[in-house]
Amino acid sequence: MLAVFNVSEGGLKSGEDWPARLSGRWRPGLAMGLQLCAAAEMEIARLDEAERAAFLADYGIAEPAAHRVIALSYELLGAISFLTAGPDEARAWTIRRGCLAPQAAGVIHSDIERGFIRAETVAYDDLIAAGSLAEARKAGRLRLEGKTYEVRDGDVIVFRFSV
Repeated sequence: MLAVFNVSEGGLKSGEDWPARLSGRWRPGLAMGLQLCAAAEMEIARLDEAERAAFLADYGIAEPAAHRVIALSYELLGAISFLTAGPDEARAWTIRRGCLAPQAAGVIHSDIERGFIRAETVAYDDLIAAGSLAEARKAGRLRLEGKTYEVRDGDVIVFRFSV
């Protein structure tokens, strides 16, 4: 269960923590809470990037509520995302935490799972730092993983397969 508390702008600035106040009523690991101010979030959504950063800093908010709701929902559902990138598109795929590489490949297409050979994997942050898969390979950041590899959140994967 994810409980979202709509607080006033004053409550948001005061730092009153509704999820913490009510945490004794929840069973750990089964529920999470987050507070937001719907009026402030509506304003944040309307602002351009530069104004948004200043507004968030004014209220002491690290990121918009939508980002926090998504992250907490993934956590509660036991879900993670991995990415694929090719010349035509880059895409995120959602899988259950603990999923092995062949099953992750099967989310894309059953033929990829059936003919799985290996996964060429690099962490997202390492890929961004390197600038490309070729540069990540040169820097030794690209790993070759087999059938028992447990996919991690944020992995960028190229699946090798033969059908």
